Amino acid sequence: MILELADIRIHPGQQTAFDEAIERGVRTVIAHAKGFQGYQVFKGIESPERYLLQIRWATLENHTVDFRESAAFADWRAIVGPFFAGPPTVEHFNLAVESV
Repeated sequence: MILELADIRIHPGQQTAFDEAIERGVRTVIAHAKGFQGYQVFKGIESPERYLLQIRWATLENHTVDFRESAAFADWRAIVGPFFAGPPTVEHFNLAVESV
C-alpha cells in the first residue's frame, strides 16, 4: 500500500464549497481509479484554507501512471482545481511502523 499525501491550499472563504467539491471529486472520479483503496480529508484548524488529502493506492504506479496519465485526472482537476490558491504539494509514503 502507498499513501499519497496532498497538501492543498484553497482561496479564503471557499471552504464550504470546497468540502463538497473534494468529496464529490473523490467519490465520482478517483474512487473508480485502478488501485484506489480509500481516502481521508483533513481540514486545518489554525489554517482553515489548508487541507490534507490522504489517498491509499495499491501501488505507486496506480497513482502516478494509471490515474495521473488518464482522462480521469483532468476530470478531477476540473472539479477541485478552481479552488486551489496554488499547486498542491504531493508526496508518496510507504508504511514504516504500524500500531497493533
